[in-house]
Amino acid sequence: MTFRSLCLATCAATLALAGCTTTGAQDTPMAAAPAVSATRAKNVILFIGDGMGVSTVTAARIYAGQKLGQTGEEYVLPFETFEHLALVKTYNTNAQVPDSAGTASAMNTGVKTNIGMLGYGPEATNGDCRSGQGHELPLVSEEAQKHGKALGIVSTARITHATPAAVYGRSVNRDWEGDAAIPEDQRGLGCADIARQLVDTPFAVALGGGSAAFFGKAKGGGRLDDAADLPGDWTAATGGTFVASLAEMNAAPAGKPLFGLFSPSHMTYMVDRAADSSEPTLTDMTATAIGRLGSDPEGYYLMVESGRIDHGHHAGQAGYALEEAVEFARAIQWAIDNTDPEETLILVTADHSHVFTMAGYPRRGNDILGLVVPPDGGGEDGDTGESPTLAADGKPYTTLGYGNGPGAVKPDAQGGRPTPETGVTAHQQAAIPTGSETHGGEDVALYANGPGAENVRGVMEQNLIYNVIRKAFGWEE
Repeated sequence: MTFRSLCLATCAATLALAGCTTTGAQDTPMAAAPAVSATRAKNVILFIGDGMGVSTVTAARIYAGQKLGQTGEEYVLPFETFEHLALVKTYNTNAQVPDSAGTASAMNTGVKTNIGMLGYGPEATNGDCRSGQGHELPLVSEEAQKHGKALGIVSTARITHATPAAVYGRSVNRDWEGDAAIPEDQRGLGCADIARQLVDTPFAVALGGGSAAFFGKAKGGGRLDDAADLPGDWTAATGGTFVASLAEMNAAPAGKPLFGLFSPSHMTYMVDRAADSSEPTLTDMTATAIGRLGSDPEGYYLMVESGRIDHGHHAGQAGYALEEAVEFARAIQWAIDNTDPEETLILVTADHSHVFTMAGYPRRGNDILGLVVPPDGGGEDGDTGESPTLAADGKPYTTLGYGNGPGAVKPDAQGGRPTPETGVTAHQQAAIPTGSETHGGEDVALYANGPGAENVRGVMEQNLIYNVIRKAFGWEE
């Protein structure tokens, strides 16, 4: 059986539409219009919450509700109103627990591949340029452009990072983001760095971080040619507009391609953003992309990634990850409110999960970032009262934690247990000491609304998301 083969649907599940009343940026979202029966989608938007496993969705739901003064458990995230959903198996061809390169490639090519590789089949060898020859995989973005559709890429990570790069690029090593990152013995063998591949891609909108891979040292970058200016070359070749701030993005003329790089590396965490930040938010970039792509008469394919959910988890700081997830939900709500459900398929998923857990028996409405305090009358373990539950070592612990990560070796307070006072900047406790928390291998959820959403159901191989997109566009039965 090939990886393109349909897997047996073992269950069918739907979520009831939520009856909500307000639409503000952090308010309870309106229910999405129900998916309609349509032969083709004019547009497809693939939202990827990097590292947004099911436990992250649950914690983000509670966190978002508590930010509004609710207990949180009853809150509904915008994509949770979608009628169609599935569980998605995320493994790579050579890895039980995947990385973002292999998973994002599966979604964009229809073929699962090896960990750490972009757009090449599993026959290629990681880091061996010549091994990729003859094993290039088709990209849904290239097919979309052949059908006259506009292409958009948005990310809060470096635009050359694994998930956004999988939309437009191919590389036998995800780390070859700039030419200086390619080992000397692999240069000149026909493999272009990822930044070069982006500027050679005929996109309509590309917005994110990572300017260092596009410039030489003369302009603060790290390319081999000190005078390199890939955005300048792109502007000269396309007549498009390059921008480096929110103000420049908002002022960019319509009707021309738009390329924005807003930070040297990944964009600033929402938690750390200054009030006068020059960087756009994910919602700002999503709104700009949809506004520009929506004018294309043939439609568009847009991938929007919340890249820093993943980074917050790797740091063992759930507060950072959840604040990114709230902004991700805000961007999705904007898309729901500003697209036509009769012509736009919206998919929301994650590339993989994390070893992120909710533990203990905290009371309803307990601070999701705080210590476990038992319910009135006692929890399952018999603890009662207003004081935090104590573990066997006599110390309190947080509801949220990690199977591994910096929280085991980089304590904040109370022997590694964050206190409520440390809030979103705390390192949640981890069981196994590692410098960086790792991905998890369990299935992730896929939510869908719009034409073609009915193909999202049961338990799916991740590469079948590619088929869902092609079917929605009417390119396959």
